[in-house]
Amino acid sequence: MVEGTTLSVHRCRFVDYQPSAVTALAFPPLPLPSVKGKKKAASRKRLRFGTLAIGRANGNIELCEWTGHEHQSSAPQAWVVKKTLSGPYMSKVDSLAFTIKYPDQIAADEVPSWSNLRLFSAGGGSELAEWDIERGTIRRTISSQGGSIWSASANPASTLLALGCEDGSVRILSLEYDTLTHLRRLDRVKSRILSLAWGPPVPRDTSKPSSTSHGNDEESSDEEEDDWTDSWLVAGCSDSSLRKWDIASGRVLDRMGTDKQRGERTLVWTVGVLGDGMIVSGDSLGTVKFWDSRTCTQIQSFQAHNADVLCLTISPVRSQHEGTAIYTSGVDQKVVQFTLVKTSQSSNAQSSLLSRATSRWVQSTSRRLHSHDVRALAIWPPYTPLPPSHKRQFPLDVAPLLASGGLDMNVVIAPAALPASTMTKVVNPLGTSTISTFEDAYHRRLAYSSGSFNGSALHLAKGARLLLCMRDSGISIWKISRKQKPSLGVEDMITTEDPTPQSGAPDRGWDRVLDMALNVTSNLVASAISDDGKWVTVSDWYETKLFCLEQLANGDLKPKRIRDFTAIIQSSFPNAKSNQLPSTGASSFIFTPDSTKLVMATAMSGYILVIDLNTGEPKPRVLRRFEQHRMQNIVIGNRVVKGRKGPDQDVEMQDADVEEKVAEGVSDNESEVSDDGENGNKQASVTVTRMAVSPDGQWLATSDDRSRTHVFNLDSIQHHCVLPTFPQPIHALSFEPSSPSTLILALANNTLQIYDVESRQFPTWSRHLLSALPPRFTQLHDPVLGVTFDPEPPATGGTKKMALFWGATWLCKVQLDAAVWGYGGFDKKRRRDGKKYYLPPPPPQIHGSEDSRGGGQQERQTRNFKLITHYRPILFVDFIAAGELVIVERPLVDVLSKLPPAFFKPKYGAS
Repeated sequence: MVEGTTLSVHRCRFVDYQPSAVTALAFPPLPLPSVKGKKKAASRKRLRFGTLAIGRANGNIELCEWTGHEHQSSAPQAWVVKKTLSGPYMSKVDSLAFTIKYPDQIAADEVPSWSNLRLFSAGGGSELAEWDIERGTIRRTISSQGGSIWSASANPASTLLALGCEDGSVRILSLEYDTLTHLRRLDRVKSRILSLAWGPPVPRDTSKPSSTSHGNDEESSDEEEDDWTDSWLVAGCSDSSLRKWDIASGRVLDRMGTDKQRGERTLVWTVGVLGDGMIVSGDSLGTVKFWDSRTCTQIQSFQAHNADVLCLTISPVRSQHEGTAIYTSGVDQKVVQFTLVKTSQSSNAQSSLLSRATSRWVQSTSRRLHSHDVRALAIWPPYTPLPPSHKRQFPLDVAPLLASGGLDMNVVIAPAALPASTMTKVVNPLGTSTISTFEDAYHRRLAYSSGSFNGSALHLAKGARLLLCMRDSGISIWKISRKQKPSLGVEDMITTEDPTPQSGAPDRGWDRVLDMALNVTSNLVASAISDDGKWVTVSDWYETKLFCLEQLANGDLKPKRIRDFTAIIQSSFPNAKSNQLPSTGASSFIFTPDSTKLVMATAMSGYILVIDLNTGEPKPRVLRRFEQHRMQNIVIGNRVVKGRKGPDQDVEMQDADVEEKVAEGVSDNESEVSDDGENGNKQASVTVTRMAVSPDGQWLATSDDRSRTHVFNLDSIQHHCVLPTFPQPIHALSFEPSSPSTLILALANNTLQIYDVESRQFPTWSRHLLSALPPRFTQLHDPVLGVTFDPEPPATGGTKKMALFWGATWLCKVQLDAAVWGYGGFDKKRRRDGKKYYLPPPPPQIHGSEDSRGGGQQERQTRNFKLITHYRPILFVDFIAAGELVIVERPLVDVLSKLPPAFFKPKYGAS
């Protein structure tokens, strides 16, 4: 693809991929402050953004990471999916809960990392699942012993987990010392427990010394005694009531009755507790009520919604003058904001108790952010119901972010600053506008991805012109016909031709040739199809299946499974004769261009297997097993290459001379480590998310969820080199066809890296381009999802390295070797600080060096990055032949048409 050419585009809308609804959202909690010698826990330090967990209706859980650096207050791409936890097939996620594994090991203003988090989920059955985040599997399960689990909530100290059960009981589970055991059962009531919330914890009184301890014994007893104690728990029930339990005795302290309509029971779907003890509830009548926890009486009531209120969340307090906000949503698609406003105290001595209140709640605003039911709300920073004496406060200069999700599959992020915050300049972390208040700011809709790890579930067999789409438990394959007439277009434009069939049209441009349903344990994770269309492989998290495709006379495909493929894979594992063999599931696949080899990355063990399919024997054969991704640290000479363990760790790129030494490759003795951890190198639980093979079939590049990238030589079947660890997850990985040793990497924050794997260095010609990426590209709201190249660009007086990057709502054509003016035609050397090498900043604009069209370097870069935004939402983009592009779209209208009708309440007299 070169400048001034026209492309024929297959605008494919026949792929009937159906994304899954969002049913739960969760942010990790913050640790409780210490009570020793402190009255307040005022955090003025800017918090980094925590992990966002998204629960789907198909049982999958997506873990999203913030794309901005720790020192940055905004990131246009917001949260992107870093890891997908594949749920059991035919399951769902109704409740999500994060807890801190070791709360004593982190400070009060520190956000816990993945290694110090525990994730629990419930899907409507009687089993509670705890997930192993690193391995991507269910770590353990426990029965509720009370029927179906309707709600789950962890206490502020992350030591207890409460389950609301079908039989009307609240089960308390102990989480201390990384355990999960039943602790006690609270008194049973005659209704379902639909929602739960913990009351404010009580701080330990440090002013009164213990009478039974003296000297050193007193200090030891203070260390063993908990700083905070849980006092009570409130639950929303299915019998038109809320109930309050005492944690110490397990008794029901009081019952709060809600309104009824026509004698039917009202369901209290959601409940929350403020730091001063006030209880907030939302019910099936669309009513939001505020209750006094001491007297258990109703204080205020709002008919805020026209249908069921399904979820609510509480905004964090950022100053003493700002106050608190509460957000509710449900079936009527509205997100309603309630704020606490101060009122003047009445001077009448005979006034009632209600008129003496100095503040009251008001329904301040409402917005319609979704087209269907909203099932979940979450806010960052998270709110902890601490008493007023220890109330946590956050900086005023960054707005909180409200996340919402529901049946329309998209997660919506909106700034949630209060109007009182306009006294101080508040940064909008999304960068959508300068305004950051919930009422006026622009929201961001996170695009859904079709595959795991923010990848694509579609794959293209260019030689056979086949398009494969993976679903939860099956695959579909379409045949794309060749275009009869070339498309007409103008210079610098991409023309389109929509092969969507017209009514009665004899040739619609495509045919469905295969539909296959599989017997799987979990939802499918990875799939691939060979370029010649003869091989298809699919895998869930536990087993890989390989099929050989045979074309029938009518054009359909007949799959034939290779039955011994699981045994072949297991025989390549170390200790293959033992009873505890690792699973044969895969996280990523790729076929070589000649369709003779299959490269797979095992899901839980992290092996890279190179499998020969064209051995002349009836069975495939594993040629080599690589273990580089399994290493905790990679030792090369006197240097240790570490992976990125958390979102707050940035690894800077090294000096070009050092990079060459780093990337010299690892010998078999240095790279491969036995399973028992020889040479002192521990093994890491990693997931390989991206793989790419060069067009000539010589090089293989693989990247994992720790942002480590390895390069292998497929000719000699050896490890070649390792790249520096980048600060963001790698979303796109591809080799450039005109120079097969040039590797293109696109990161989650829309920054690029170019690496020459043969010379083991970052080429000089690319540094100027990458150091001056235009904001128009780097600040795109949707992150880059892939990059592709025209396999045989037409000759136009010279070869140009043209790349086509794509995201969910955009395409961008970039000339990688475009000249960047401003250096006077030579590479200016810069000083180097020690062993660290920093990419040169954009050079200053030099008068007289501008091009004939009147622009400097930035303007030239902007013209080089040509954006097209009229395809959306995009699921897949790739070239099927020279000058022939396939773009797979899944319009939101088509997706929503398969959903039940949205709630609509007509108004009398409305036009």
